Amino acid sequence: MVSIVDVARAAGVAPSTVSYVISGKRRISPGTRQRVEQCIRDLGYHPNAGARALASSRTNVLALAVPLRQDLNLSVIMQFVSSVVTSAREHGLDLLLLTKDDGPAELRRVASSSIADALIVMDIESVDGRIPMLSALDRPAVLIGLPDQHKGLSCVDLDFTAAGATCVRHLADLGHRDIALIGPSPEVYRRGTSFAGRFRRGFDNAAADRGVQATVHPCGPSYDAAMACLDQVFAAQRPVTGLVVHNEAVLSDVLSGLASRGLRVPEDISVVAVCPDTMADSGAVAVTNVAIPAPEVGDLAVRMTIRQLAGPPEPEVHLLPPRLTVRQSTAPAVVHI
Repeated sequence: MVSIVDVARAAGVAPSTVSYVISGKRRISPGTRQRVEQCIRDLGYHPNAGARALASSRTNVLALAVPLRQDLNLSVIMQFVSSVVTSAREHGLDLLLLTKDDGPAELRRVASSSIADALIVMDIESVDGRIPMLSALDRPAVLIGLPDQHKGLSCVDLDFTAAGATCVRHLADLGHRDIALIGPSPEVYRRGTSFAGRFRRGFDNAAADRGVQATVHPCGPSYDAAMACLDQVFAAQRPVTGLVVHNEAVLSDVLSGLASRGLRVPEDISVVAVCPDTMADSGAVAVTNVAIPAPEVGDLAVRMTIRQLAGPPEPEVHLLPPRLTVRQSTAPAVVHI
């Protein structure tokens, strides 16, 4: 088993320095901190169960880290927050909400202050700078999301790779051969947000497997951005007959934009969205959708956290299978001769 001494030796520092990096109780130079965190990640170091038990008495508080960014849909994010709050309350736990975009620093501060028994962390990036610190904490952490390197971590999320593939296959089964993805904002892709990358990977792979012509169009969370995105979609020489909207913030704008272009849903173009069921059912045309399972994900994150608090933590990864509900917005493709 890897020890704190092994990490210190690999990083060329004293064991106390490794301890301070983990706890955040003393200021460590950025270069030294990065070197220690890299060694923690490379060696797979985790504090032992005894150290966890001795760390502090229980507070019955869970900390939920959810950076509130302008490029994320707040209404959907709050569904996840609400589900975590509800589940925590049912288990007699309180919730501390952390909304600053401070990377590892905010989580380190909470862990070192012992004001929460465990951490639930959202907005996970494929390569997330918080992971080395989370891996070395003296208290449990559960991720709502899936980083590329998740060995030894507990994660729960929708299987976004399968969700992307499901949307393509549904349209392909209806005969659509030219489709477009209206995705999250460019910043979400640039940041390497895990859910966006995984969905696009499933979308691209399924399109290639089914021989479907597919394009991807990142879209900012505004009406103007949605209209510009639709302009790009329909600028192609081949007529697009199917849209996948993986950006619930602009779903209603996209539907309005199609109508303003004289395109009927689903007679002229089929639309599949990734969004909550309540949103899919709220418009004039009920939208075929892959549901965002916020209640299930939030509840499972809390229960996974409680299991970790109850004994020596065992990593768990749960990716919920996508659930496609066919509504009025998809139909067989019209073949133009």
